[in-house]
Amino acid sequence: MFARTARLTLRPAWLEDAPQLAAAIGHESVTRNLSKVPWPYSLADAEAHIMRPRQPSDVFCLIFDHEGAYPRLIGGIGMGRIEGRHEFGYWLTPSAWGRGYATEAGRAMVSAARHTLGLRRLKAGHFVDNPASGRVLTKLGFRPTGTVTPRTSLARGGETPCVDLVLDLDDGECRMDRLAA
Repeated sequence: MFARTARLTLRPAWLEDAPQLAAAIGHESVTRNLSKVPWPYSLADAEAHIMRPRQPSDVFCLIFDHEGAYPRLIGGIGMGRIEGRHEFGYWLTPSAWGRGYATEAGRAMVSAARHTLGLRRLKAGHFVDNPASGRVLTKLGFRPTGTVTPRTSLARGGETPCVDLVLDLDDGECRMDRLAA
């Protein structure tokens, strides 16, 4: 899937993106807020992630800021089937925090889930000590389920409490961004 927003381009990862991916995600402050990402994060980890087989309904895109002279890899976003449900997730490199990029990229991905993939529901979560991620998910329409469950964090080396959220895609409207699948 490819998507373009006012400031961002979302596209699949290519093997030649691995060095930029490793540099962008390779911050302990990023990896500690993700469940399946190790710390430290190496070039080999980036290559393995890019080459990992995915199901047809799984979508993973790199996020590029195209406001400058050259596109800059600033994060990743996606959704995949886990335990029978589609789970939504994202991350940004620290220099991109606080600029609205996660919400902008998230709107494009939610639009793809609703209009391109025809999904009816997305699940998401954020670690209790990462409320900024919860605010982004709420802006995208996710609502807390009222449950907090333990989730493994590879970077933290154990389980961490995670707030569970859900988004019913049959409800409300989502602005359609330019997409290509």
